[in-house]
Amino acid sequence: MKTYFEVDGLAIHDHQLFLVAGPCVIESEELTRQIAAELKKICHELEIPFIFKASFDKANRSSIHSYRGPGLKEGLRILAGIKQDFQIPVLSDIHEPWQAQEAAKVLSVIQIPAFLSRQTDLLLAAGETGLPINLKKAQHMAAEDVFLAVKKINETGNQRIFLTERGTFFGYHNLVVDFRNIAIMKGSGYPVVIDATHSVQRPSAAGDVTGGDPQFIPLIAACGIVSGANGLFLEVHPEPDKALSDGKNALKLKTLQELLIKLKKIYNTTL
Repeated sequence: MKTYFEVDGLAIHDHQLFLVAGPCVIESEELTRQIAAELKKICHELEIPFIFKASFDKANRSSIHSYRGPGLKEGLRILAGIKQDFQIPVLSDIHEPWQAQEAAKVLSVIQIPAFLSRQTDLLLAAGETGLPINLKKAQHMAAEDVFLAVKKINETGNQRIFLTERGTFFGYHNLVVDFRNIAIMKGSGYPVVIDATHSVQRPSAAGDVTGGDPQFIPLIAACGIVSGANGLFLEVHPEPDKALSDGKNALKLKTLQELLIKLKKIYNTTL
């Protein structure tokens, strides 16, 4: 068994599926804690290593009027409470280099958003924190090009990285997942995650918001695992239709446990 690294004592290795899941954005402290509690319960029962994710700021929303989140200070306060009270690792994304050190005081993992995965200063600032980095492959990026972004993080001495596949954008409001990308990115020597929710997005297809095809989430997740993904990334919400961000491509929370049971069985057959 190869162990890549640990996240707050949680081992990320190649013989156990791990999950990164949570709402797209922090909508309220109460709802975010509710989702975190349910996710922890499910993953504890299924013995699936779990990292909670939620954004404190969605700085790349399609519309200027779209909800972005509570912001850095309040968002980190909420995530710190979840990390402490539920004893689970927490992940969020940063959008500007100056945010890295502040975020590192709370987060267990720093995420580099797909749209920003070539931004040198952002990658260096994240790497310099020493925290694990979730580097999301840009929608416009070939799988091999991710290695160049990885090298930028490596320049800081940080080797604690996992890579996330979330589909490729060819225009006309659609994303396509090339599952060969998972095998290619695993050639980096780092674990690879399949983001099964952002992969079903239809960017800007609903006018000033992103559309999606959530019925394909289980298919994308299963295909990603069969293709060799080490981990699974899911945006979940109790009521996706009421979500303030990415509801069109979120998984309904009550369906998660049944899906994870199936996906864990698939993962175990690939070992």
